[in-house]
Amino acid sequence: MAVPAKKTSKSKRNKRRAHDKLKEPGLSVCPQCNEPKKPHYVCPKCGYYKGKEVITITTE
Repeated sequence: MAVPAKKTSKSKRNKRRAHDKLKEPGLSVCPQCNEPKKPHYVCPKCGYYKGKEVITITTE
């Protein structure tokens, strides 16, 4: 089995892991209700997508 000849330094290890962080999800604004929503998804607050009502949201 291959074994590293020298210990990997903290700096080298952390540089390799620099791309493993989580990204914040991208959000857009619904033109109907001005609430944040995922792009290309139906708005969960009003039920509209591209200016048309796709699902009916009941408020109780």
